[in-house]
Amino acid sequence: VQLQASGGGLVQAGGSLRLSCAASGRSVSSYVMGWFRQAPGKEREFVAALGWSGSVTNYADFLKGRFTISRDNAKNTVYLQMNSLKPEDTAVYYCATGTTWGRRSPYGYDYWGQGTLVTVSS
Repeated sequence: VQLQASGGGLVQAGGSLRLSCAASGRSVSSYVMGWFRQAPGKEREFVAALGWSGSVTNYADFLKGRFTISRDNAKNTVYLQMNSLKPEDTAVYYCATGTTWGRRSPYGYDYWGQGTLVTVSS
């Protein structure tokens, strides 16, 4: 299983970015897909997850509706649309896949992408 994250970059506060996670070796429609992030000096934290049905989502409380997770089954790709970005959203964003719904710990996911850096300037 391989996950390739992309779409990070530098954006001003209030702007938007869309991250992509292209999967191979595992269908995104058959497993839980998640996004995590890790800021410098901090632990990796849960951002969002999408269940295998494609309609069930789980978001970190701090997001307050700013991010949306979705997928394209034909492209076997998961997305994270990030709006109203804040400087505190600056981090390396990782996509991951797992088999159990409801896990917010990184230990609940068994495959990880390499991460993509998001920098939000004030």
